[in-house]
Amino acid sequence: MSTTDLTTTLTQLQSHPPPSAPKIASLLTNAKRQLLTLNALLPTPTTSPHLLHLARSTLETGALLSIRLQEPDAFTRYFQQLAPFYEVPANSFKPAGDGQRSKVTGLYLLLLLTKGDYAGFHTVLEGLEVEFAGTKGLEDDRFIGYPVKLERWLMEGSYDRVWGATKREGVPSEEFAVFSEVHTHLPFSSWLAVTDTFLLVRQVLIGTIRSEIASCSEKAYPSLPIVNAKNLLFLESEGSVVEFAQGRGWVVKDGRIYFPLQQGDDMRTEKEILVASGQVIENTIGYARELETIV
Repeated sequence: MSTTDLTTTLTQLQSHPPPSAPKIASLLTNAKRQLLTLNALLPTPTTSPHLLHLARSTLETGALLSIRLQEPDAFTRYFQQLAPFYEVPANSFKPAGDGQRSKVTGLYLLLLLTKGDYAGFHTVLEGLEVEFAGTKGLEDDRFIGYPVKLERWLMEGSYDRVWGATKREGVPSEEFAVFSEVHTHLPFSSWLAVTDTFLLVRQVLIGTIRSEIASCSEKAYPSLPIVNAKNLLFLESEGSVVEFAQGRGWVVKDGRIYFPLQQGDDMRTEKEILVASGQVIENTIGYARELETIV
């Protein structure tokens, strides 16, 4: 079998505007079958550079389209299939512009980050650091540097920087917007046309930040008025506060939220409570300042 059919399939997958979701699924199935027929699902010493380029481009296109189709499991499988291609020595094969490797790898890191798989995140990162000559080299990459910086800021508690990174100019590309349920009610063609994709990424990260604020609040206060909790957690209504509180096992009574006592909380000193309260206030001021520039 010649590579003509695979080239045609790849051209259809990369067309603009993109095909419908069912058509994409059908084309991706055909592409995998064609790769299998060409014995190109894995690179070998005898695989020609042309076929290596075609196979890798097909898998990278499949990965990016899986993200757009909001199928993270399929995206993960494509990333795993791409790993052997990314290990091909540069003196044997070097695609122009390094193909889509940086984008695909950055998306995979962001997927791991949004799933809370920090062990997997750092496993991938450690392998990349050798190639990029350290973390600084990774952060200089437009796509890989994005999740690397986000992870570091989340670990530091620098949520104001996380907010800043979700602004329009901070998001590397449209595909980085998939890790949210915002806009999933839209038709596929409309979802692909969304331009304010930074809002999608922002929605993913707000859940992490809200959870961190909630954890600090549990340690800082025995209770809070619902109206204060609404502002503290960036929720739009008191009803949302009640729903959020119930999800965390908080008690809502007489217009207040009562936090469950942590082990040893009854022995906590007034000074410790003030220190924890100060942390919540300091962080919240930073978040609010950033929100004013985003909204």
